[in-house]
Amino acid sequence: MNTSVLERPAARRGRLAPPDARIGLIIPSSNRMTEPQFHRFTPDNIGVHVTRLQMTNKYAKPLAQLIGDIERASAALADTKADLIVFHCTGTAMRDGAEGDARIVEAIERGSGVAALSTAGAVCEALRAARIRKLVLCTPYLQKVNDEEKHYLAHAGFEVVHDVGLQIPGSDETLQVPPERWISLARENARAGADGFFLSCTNTSQIEAIADIEREHDKPVVTSNQAVLWACLRRLAPKLGPERPIPGLGRLFEA
Repeated sequence: MNTSVLERPAARRGRLAPPDARIGLIIPSSNRMTEPQFHRFTPDNIGVHVTRLQMTNKYAKPLAQLIGDIERASAALADTKADLIVFHCTGTAMRDGAEGDARIVEAIERGSGVAALSTAGAVCEALRAARIRKLVLCTPYLQKVNDEEKHYLAHAGFEVVHDVGLQIPGSDETLQVPPERWISLARENARAGADGFFLSCTNTSQIEAIADIEREHDKPVVTSNQAVLWACLRRLAPKLGPERPIPGLGRLFEA
């Protein structure tokens, strides 16, 4: 019997023990993929708590107008006793460059008093750990968003040797793209000079394509949701002990 992404392992059904650590996520209000994927892959002894902000698509606003919302969201997540709070939206975190990303992290820490991280920072850490300096960027985005991400990555020391966006205008269409399309997109846009792939966006099925892409191209793959979970587990290791490999999440979890 196939297991859906919403179904937890048998050990999780029944009486729930208090988690040993907690992760707080601030996600776009339209995001419907992050929660099931984190519930599927996060170890049993870690709690995941989520709050939403209207910040993408028709709700997009300049970062200066978003900072107050981020502070309030992080304050609410602090009430869950989160050990770490993540601003989890790749495009928004990268949109205003490293300075904008730093402002986001500072807003979380100011609002919550809790250690903070952004998807942008997690992705950069993951790319370095996977030894991907030259990369192929695959996204569902319009070209404008791709260009913003290329700019951010270039200033962080990475070279995007090729990029492709599916030019999808909104979240409803993005989350419907099946893993097979991400596998074929990587195949169609592979470049011999690239060290690996970065599949960007938190509201996608990309995480389910990692193993197939790595097997086909013999190169590492980083995705937004995979990178954030990996970065969170690294930060929680002093409290939880050494992280263990998680099947399906690729070479990053073996690095």
